[in-house]
Amino acid sequence: MKGLLDTHAFLWFTLDDSQLSPTAKRFIESTTNQIFVSPASIWEIAIKIRLGKYNLAYPFENFIEQQLNINSFQLLPILPNHIAPLARLDLHHKDPFDRLLVCQALVESIPIISGDRAFDRYGVSRIW
Repeated sequence: MKGLLDTHAFLWFTLDDSQLSPTAKRFIESTTNQIFVSPASIWEIAIKIRLGKYNLAYPFENFIEQQLNINSFQLLPILPNHIAPLARLDLHHKDPFDRLLVCQALVESIPIISGDRAFDRYGVSRIW
C-alpha cells in the first residue's frame, strides 16, 4: 500500500517523537508499504526552521537526504495535475502546504499519514 506523509508525521517518525500514533508508525515501518514525501513538506520544514519554529540537530540538507535514504521514502513530485485541483478545492484548511498534500493524495488515490483531522473534510483517506 502507498501513503503520503504529512509534514508532522515525517518529522515525528524520523525524530522518533512519541506524538506519532502507533498505527501510523506501524504503517510507515511496514516493508510492504511505499511511503512518499512531498516536496511541499520539505519546503514547509525549511520555512519553519528559518522562522525559528523548528530546530534540527543536523544541517537541513543533510537531515532531509539522510532520512529519505535511511527510511526508503520516495519523493512524490508536484505535477501540474496535482496543482489543478487547488483552483476548486474547498478551504477547509488554511495551510497551503496541507491543501497541496490533499490534492496530491486525491490525484494519486493514496492516503495521507497524518493526525490532522481537517484532512477528513476533503474526502481523502487518512491513516493515524
